[in-house]
Amino acid sequence: MTIGPTLPPGQIETKRFPIVGERSPSHELSDPQRWRLEIVGLVHHPISLDLDTFLTRADRELVFDIHCVTSWTRFGARWTGLPLRDLLAEAKPLEDARFVSFEAYSERGHHTSLPLSLARDDCWLVHAFEGAPLEVGHGGPVRVVTPSRYFYKSLKWVKRIALLAEDRPGWWEAGSFYHNNADPWAGDERFTSGSIRPDQVARFVAAPNYDKYRGRVMMGLDLRAWVPSSLDLRRLYLKNCDLRGVSLPGADMRESNLSLSDLRGADLRRANLAGSDLEGVNFAGADLSEADLSGSALSATRFVDGSGAAHLEGAIFEDSFGLVEEQEEFVGRTP
Repeated sequence: MTIGPTLPPGQIETKRFPIVGERSPSHELSDPQRWRLEIVGLVHHPISLDLDTFLTRADRELVFDIHCVTSWTRFGARWTGLPLRDLLAEAKPLEDARFVSFEAYSERGHHTSLPLSLARDDCWLVHAFEGAPLEVGHGGPVRVVTPSRYFYKSLKWVKRIALLAEDRPGWWEAGSFYHNNADPWAGDERFTSGSIRPDQVARFVAAPNYDKYRGRVMMGLDLRAWVPSSLDLRRLYLKNCDLRGVSLPGADMRESNLSLSDLRGADLRRANLAGSDLEGVNFAGADLSEADLSGSALSATRFVDGSGAAHLEGAIFEDSFGLVEEQEEFVGRTP
């Protein structure tokens, strides 16, 4: 009997390669030929590479399974590039070097980090995906990949690699409470624990309006009993929260971030979720009749699973993106 690849806990398979996170680099990289990579910090020999020099060396293939923290997995992705250990061997890390910080060509200053031992053994710099040059949205011309970790440890548009004595938690890890170890197989290492104290949760639940909370990441809240004082819920970032069964008909939730939250059985009739990040949300059994999901990010979003199916009569999906195959089929055949 042939045994196929195994999904980590909480993941769903796709044969696609959804674009997640930033979709384009900073203006410095408006022309891919301007790409440069520096290896600096606690090294004997700093390195600077231009794109042509890198491409002449980066001709090896790597195949691994992508596990995105938003809960999609693509098996057997094929890349072309160069193991980071080759460049580190040339740079010769100093004895005090214990961590590697990867910095991106990013308007947000996006960066991430790994222990030096893991970066040396597991990281590659890649420029091609499935035999074709890496698209800009996926981190081209050159990105980092770290096969053993969730994909946020695989930095797009790598610009600088700095060797450090102390860790420097990354953009997602420090700002959105993503787990710093990010191992898909070692238990729940998507996020750290809840981001605010119980008394702060109580104040949020009782707030007369939500202006002070807009754009502030709140992680892991149990909001099953939440009855909001206002349905103006724009730009609330309720990530990995338990919102099962909440009643929010007609809520204005534009540009919100509900990634990885559980909204099974929720009442979202006529809710406006336009432009929201709904990656990894579970809407199974929810009522989304006439809801507006236009322009929303839907990678690994579930509208149907073993527990039930969402009601989508009249729901708007114009310009939304990222659905995996099974969910797209369900949405497409729903009246």
